[in-house]
Amino acid sequence: MSNMKKVGMGMVLAGMLVAAGGAMAADKHKVVIQVSSADPETQKIALNNAVNVQKDMGMDNVDIEIVAYGPGLSLLTTKSEDSARVKSLAMQNITFSACGNTMKKVAEKTGKEPELTEGVKVVNAGVIRIMELQEGGYSYIRP
Repeated sequence: MSNMKKVGMGMVLAGMLVAAGGAMAADKHKVVIQVSSADPETQKIALNNAVNVQKDMGMDNVDIEIVAYGPGLSLLTTKSEDSARVKSLAMQNITFSACGNTMKKVAEKTGKEPELTEGVKVVNAGVIRIMELQEGGYSYIRP
């Protein structure tokens, strides 16, 4: 076989590997779960949904983000009865995002922002974050 054919075949093989790698990356599932209710049962369902999805699909096969805003922000505070669980799940590759707009509103009413559980990040606006994630291919869940 000539060197030219070997180079050509090598390039085809390399292209196939790149395409396969891209397809494998595209197979990763992405889920955003909205929490906008202060109801403890609804909040537990959101956490259970995240755990069940991750357990079923495998930690490495799914990105999960829980976005809390409005009354749902209470789930992500240190005063939540699920605070320890949120902290634990954050260490297990579940992302928690607190709405910055809600944080500011709480601060206006109470004089201070709520204390968030360790592992929770703040985003500018919860609703905008959900929109961005959906535009990025995330499936939307609202318990």
